[in-house]
Amino acid sequence: MSRRLSHALAEARAAGRPLVNGWMMTPEPAVLEAIAGHGWDCLTLDLQHGQIDLTQARALARAASGLELPLLARPAWNDMAMISRLLDDGFEGIICPMINSAEDARALARATHYAPLGERSYGPVRARVAHGADYWQDASDNLLVLAMIETREALAALPEILAVEGISGVYVGPADLSLTMTGQPTGEPTDPTVIAAVDGIRDTVQQAGRFAAVHNLTAGHAAQMAGRGWDMVTGPSDLALLAGASVAAVKQIRG
Repeated sequence: MSRRLSHALAEARAAGRPLVNGWMMTPEPAVLEAIAGHGWDCLTLDLQHGQIDLTQARALARAASGLELPLLARPAWNDMAMISRLLDDGFEGIICPMINSAEDARALARATHYAPLGERSYGPVRARVAHGADYWQDASDNLLVLAMIETREALAALPEILAVEGISGVYVGPADLSLTMTGQPTGEPTDPTVIAAVDGIRDTVQQAGRFAAVHNLTAGHAAQMAGRGWDMVTGPSDLALLAGASVAAVKQIRG
């Protein structure tokens, strides 16, 4: 059976550090294999802005299972059909974009949990293989359901979003949040107003006893946010890591 996301989270908490999340945008299993063995606690496949579709996500989930790497997914939208397929394929974390209200959060909770908490249809074909025949019984206990906070509307509705049963916490998308607050989509904000808003989200979420995660573009910024007490920090994507290594190689070769 695959290593559970809940196990990775427990290990990170026992070590007194945040969960370190990788980010994958390409559908190539060789890329997954190349980055998997370097100490990432988990990996998120990006089906919103990445180049991965549902069929490719399933293939990557099978590859990750052999690598003992827990997987999360960011679906393209708050869509029950897509979210259900990802969960049935064995993903144990959902990072859902553009959750702007309690109603959005309730729709997300309905899609991710079996009855009586939600409306997820029973049929965990691959999840049962990956996580055991009794997967459905503790699926919710091993599931991380994160609402992306990316807009002014989401900021205003944050307490109501956190109050929705079945939502584990939030995942801050700084680029869209900056876009709605300042008109500039800054992935690692420098505007004091946006920085204060991001810090305020973390504090509000953790005071409510929920899970606070944040997106980052660079390893340096992820390390900085790890030091600021987030429960999960995301590092550079596979494409960013490849581009950065390419730049460094050319620079070194040319002297």
